[in-house]
Amino acid sequence: MFTIEERDRLRERLLARAEADDHVVGAAFTGSLAAGEGDRWSDTDLVLAVRGDLPQTLERWTGWLYDDLGARHHWDLRVGAAVVRVFLLPDWLEIDLTFAPEAEFGPRGPRWRTVFGRPRPLEPFPAPDGDTLVGLLWHHALHARVCLERARWWQAEHWISALRDHVITLACLRHGHPAAYAKGAHLLPGDLSTALEPTLVRSLTATELQRALAATVGVVTAELHRSRPELALRLAPMLDELVNTAPGKSC
Repeated sequence: MFTIEERDRLRERLLARAEADDHVVGAAFTGSLAAGEGDRWSDTDLVLAVRGDLPQTLERWTGWLYDDLGARHHWDLRVGAAVVRVFLLPDWLEIDLTFAPEAEFGPRGPRWRTVFGRPRPLEPFPAPDGDTLVGLLWHHALHARVCLERARWWQAEHWISALRDHVITLACLRHGHPAAYAKGAHLLPGDLSTALEPTLVRSLTATELQRALAATVGVVTAELHRSRPELALRLAPMLDELVNTAPGKSC
């Protein structure tokens, strides 16, 4: 694994190249580094403001990361007109490089630290939609039950785990914690964390999957009563029926 010193040297090389590139007119750190919350394992999130042909700059930087820094792989995530290219370097160094048109160089959240250039005011990224999350909760619970009826154990486990992920997101939203990728899960109250532990699937048997689904639906129902009480009145009885009707019986 990389050392802190290796990561710091890498950041210095990235910034030096950005400052020397005539097509890069701005740079900013985002993520934990920008917020002063980085630790031994933090990766590097750097946004570059590109003037002119963005694809050409993107490919030029990609060649440099492979030829000079020994990149092993990369993949892309598109955000509007910007491209986040995620690189894996030796020793498990990860770099998330965002190449943004000059007009879209600016913070969309609080975790932003400008190194050089002029950031523009941009709309923040929207929070996950609560109604969509509630829809995913009942949808995943239903499909988990259907998979149990069909004896599709792996697929049932998939839906149960996804159901747990979404209820964590809903709880994070209610508490005002970061909701993406369970980044705020460790900040949730202890009683909620304790209630989530039995939702883990321990083996691929019908009995265990039914138990885990019932435990997960229990957490879902409790969270709905806290965050969406009007919907809980309508959905809780149906969710209860879903997990308390014996397999093979009509729901």
